[in-house]
Amino acid sequence: MDQEKTVNRNESETECGIEEQKEKKREQTEEKQQDKEKEQREGIRETGEVMLGHRIHLLSVIGEIEGHECLPGNSKTTKYEHVLPKLAAIEDSQDIDGLLILLNTVGGDVEAGLAIAEMIASLSKPTVSLVLGGSHSIGVPIAVSTDYSFIVKTGTMVIHPVRMNGTVIGAPQTYDYFKQMQDRILGFIADHSRARRHRLEELMLDTGILTKDLGTILVGEEAVKEGLIDETGGISEALKKLYQMIRKA
Repeated sequence: MDQEKTVNRNESETECGIEEQKEKKREQTEEKQQDKEKEQREGIRETGEVMLGHRIHLLSVIGEIEGHECLPGNSKTTKYEHVLPKLAAIEDSQDIDGLLILLNTVGGDVEAGLAIAEMIASLSKPTVSLVLGGSHSIGVPIAVSTDYSFIVKTGTMVIHPVRMNGTVIGAPQTYDYFKQMQDRILGFIADHSRARRHRLEELMLDTGILTKDLGTILVGEEAVKEGLIDETGGISEALKKLYQMIRKA
């Protein structure tokens, strides 16, 4: 009888121990989930980044692209010194299979924008971009730098000559500098889209649509017809395409 009681007590203690372990694991799982959610909220708040399901990283390019000079604190900006290390980490990470980029930018620093575009274009993992409100000026190279691109029907893209704020020296060298910079931008867009270079120059120097002085505004399907963007669509189409590319990779 004493042996039976001992056995029953041992079994009861074992069951309690198992339940305690299960409860501890549940608590640890909940804590990890809470930490993950907190990290995602912080990522969205600070840099507009978050991990989606199926190991897809979401990167947003919002507001003005900030370069070597800091913009006013009340401006919505995408800081290239934050984006470049993140893109390097995405390339190096085995936990990320693809990158989705959301764009709603007015453009900004040319050198910073081209640096981001070149970095995206050099990624070995599948990439898809989605133009929402707009992808203007230096935002155009970023939009076309991915493996596949989408634009919503009301989304806009603005192509215009390079502009500079502040004092400009009226000398032939200044013109040459602007021409060289424009050639870099046009060359990148032509290399990473279906648009032809001579047509891009026509759109850039068009005087028919007033975008301050020169340039062209393309809305939705117009950007697709010109060969800048691959397809019109929204978030569901962009994710579906990215999943297909990941499965084929």
